Amino acid sequence: MTENKHQVGVLLVNLGTPDEPTPAAVKRFLSEFLHDHRVVDLTRWLWCPLLHGVILPVRSPKVAKLYQSVWMEEGSPLMVYAKRQRDALAKQVDMPVALGMTYGTPSIIQGIETLEQQGCEKVLIVPLYPQYSATTTAAVFDKVAKSLKGRPCIPELRYVHHYHDHPAYQSALAASVKRHWEQHGKGDRLLCSYHGIPQRFADNGDPYPQHCQQTTALLQAELGLPDDAIMMSYQSRFGREEWLKPYTDKTLEGLPAQGVKTLDIMTPAFSSDCLETLEEIAGECRDIFLEAGGEAFRFIPCLNDDKAHIDLLAALVADHTQGW
Repeated sequence: MTENKHQVGVLLVNLGTPDEPTPAAVKRFLSEFLHDHRVVDLTRWLWCPLLHGVILPVRSPKVAKLYQSVWMEEGSPLMVYAKRQRDALAKQVDMPVALGMTYGTPSIIQGIETLEQQGCEKVLIVPLYPQYSATTTAAVFDKVAKSLKGRPCIPELRYVHHYHDHPAYQSALAASVKRHWEQHGKGDRLLCSYHGIPQRFADNGDPYPQHCQQTTALLQAELGLPDDAIMMSYQSRFGREEWLKPYTDKTLEGLPAQGVKTLDIMTPAFSSDCLETLEEIAGECRDIFLEAGGEAFRFIPCLNDDKAHIDLLAALVADHTQGW
């Protein structure tokens, strides 16, 4: 593509992933991730000794084994799907599209520099988080600002704040559920499992739980489901403090006793399948449900590089680059 100093570029941003499924690589990744004040806001003199003295040495080998169980031939699932999303979106919008990860590689600054090398002076930042949270979306904004700090010239920037209520997102989610039902039949209940955050964060003003509730309600309307056919919960809690409830694992333990023997489960907060969907939900949570008396646990994959998902991303780009 020919250079144009006024050309607009798109930076897709996701959380990130270790470069390899090894304890050393996982330790590097977790260290960067868990040092972020947006993720863990404890006083540093309390948190850092605990992180480096206990958490990283203990968790890194365990998490590495989990990554090994879901690692794809091309690499980490999140990165594999992110690259496919980048390439498919670039073809559809006919403008440069790059990847940047909040933690790990390629970094956000590497993504911005990739776009600048293609002549872009205007960059649309698209955090791949449908529901806004300070722990994810705001962490992207922080990292962008930190990455550009001290530079004599920075690109003109725009951001996508959230898109959980975008019609194209809801349409893509609903289409994925309908396709699943056509292939596997309709379960007794559809459970939407969202990544959790500490309840304290929500109490302090993070709108994430409201966005998750709105996502579920809009999906219910899109699918035409009665209230007793769909529900939501929160997964991936860490530490001892209270997180958003109901918890996914506790919910799964109780469903079979309520007559739910066949469960369809999806993860609308994740734009790509990753450790939290492939290992935690499709693996650990499946075991919890079946051991509690469930008969069939059917995981609906994330939107990944599905065409409807790429159409949504293209719609976001069109919406947010108007006037550029």
